[in-house]
Amino acid sequence: MDHQGEFRRAALGLGIPDDEISEFSRHLRLSIGLSVGGGGSPVGQFGGVPRLPVGMEWPSAGDVPLPLLLSVDCGALPRVDGFDLPVDGTLLFFVDQERDHEDSSGRYARVVYVPDGTETAIAKAPGSRCVRERLDVSAELRAELPLWLREGDEDDEWHEFWEDLEWEDMSAFQQQLFRSMERDLPHLAELRALAHDLWSSDAFVLIGGYADAEVISSLAEQTLAGREKAGEISAIPIAKWDSHLEEERHRLTSEWISLAGEARFYEEYCTSFVIRHDDLAAARVDKALAVTSFRTA
Repeated sequence: MDHQGEFRRAALGLGIPDDEISEFSRHLRLSIGLSVGGGGSPVGQFGGVPRLPVGMEWPSAGDVPLPLLLSVDCGALPRVDGFDLPVDGTLLFFVDQERDHEDSSGRYARVVYVPDGTETAIAKAPGSRCVRERLDVSAELRAELPLWLREGDEDDEWHEFWEDLEWEDMSAFQQQLFRSMERDLPHLAELRALAHDLWSSDAFVLIGGYADAEVISSLAEQTLAGREKAGEISAIPIAKWDSHLEEERHRLTSEWISLAGEARFYEEYCTSFVIRHDDLAAARVDKALAVTSFRTA
């Protein structure tokens, strides 16, 4: 389905200029929300026992078998513009959330892609801890925007910081973002409302869309520090670090995409799997990074 065309026609019907619609659409992404009991045809399952390629052992980190979090049938998922998910086959997400939260190496999470036509068999679970209750899920689309274009809420610490920031306290890059928003998107509130009217979901697991903000921030800090250490860039003065970090987050937000992510307010632990666009397009899902957070309240 032509989602961009659907959005453009609806926005033009509201009298919004075409060039402004194009600018907003550059940032608009659709994610696929997965819900239990949504009423639609099943597109995957939480938990359960997976079908793995014949001869493949249950994914593990050394002698620690990894529980199956989620499996999805790529061919049953709705197609989304700009999200190069495989057109068929199954994606399996394994993670030991408690260990992954305590260990940043990534060894306690794994994404496995099983193409259609692969000879598979129902895997034998190494233990009951690896098998959660199986729950079938259905799919619906949800509109997503980058942090700087979202409408904040009382639970959004990033927006609370952003909205309370005085102009003179902003970095040069933050000031540039604000100027471009005011210049290029005078109808931002209307465009944002339209996108959410067309595609709204309160699903607690999302496939696609924007990568988790905390993950992007961590990647940005690691990237800047690594480039400094390698001598690729000059040492960044402390006074300018935040501005450079904001710019790096902005760049990485375009480079990375969420492969699968749990909402933070449903479970004690929640895991985000993120991947670069080019790795996803080439089905290199082993390149995905996983970050598990612990909900403290």
